Amino acid sequence: MTKISPSVHPNAQWSNEAGVLPSSTDRVQSTLAADEQIGFCQLLAESGLAHVHGMEILRLVKVCAGAYDRILGERMRDEEITLPQWRILIRLYLAERNDQATLSPTDLAHSQCLSKNTISSHLRALEESRLIERHLDPNDLRAFRIRLTPDSRALIQASIPQYFEFLNNLVGQLSAEEREMLQRLLTGLLESLQREREDNSA
Repeated sequence: MTKISPSVHPNAQWSNEAGVLPSSTDRVQSTLAADEQIGFCQLLAESGLAHVHGMEILRLVKVCAGAYDRILGERMRDEEITLPQWRILIRLYLAERNDQATLSPTDLAHSQCLSKNTISSHLRALEESRLIERHLDPNDLRAFRIRLTPDSRALIQASIPQYFEFLNNLVGQLSAEEREMLQRLLTGLLESLQREREDNSA
């Protein structure tokens, strides 16, 4: 059975407070980001604008998401499954706990923001590792439904406590009040974006 080694758990030794040593690429990107910020401020001044909160929030959200992916991907580099595949298993597990024993590849692709080809590749790898099963959709014999296997359920149940503790540690430098405020603000941002999307599709 596939195992998640201690390297992805919070007990693993960190190279520094951020969890990874800054590489030369990180330092170059940091320098470029600083140069871009200076240039951007100059552009704002020339355009007569004092600020663009929307763009800065978008930038920070994307940078944070990328940092999460890099840290988690690094921790799972030596595992038999990749970070996207792990997220697929988590999605199936949560759906199963909500009385959805199976999901379609399309459901999974949408929930993970992945293309049809990419989700198909991940599902093949998980199936070869005996972590998922495909079954014909009884309502559409041309389609398949995806479900977990006993091995993947055992893997998730054994790994989830350490996985979530690891995620909690990543925001450990924020106070409890700051974490709650951040969650409220991000929830409000998400709701605003969803309303905008619904208005545009109406």
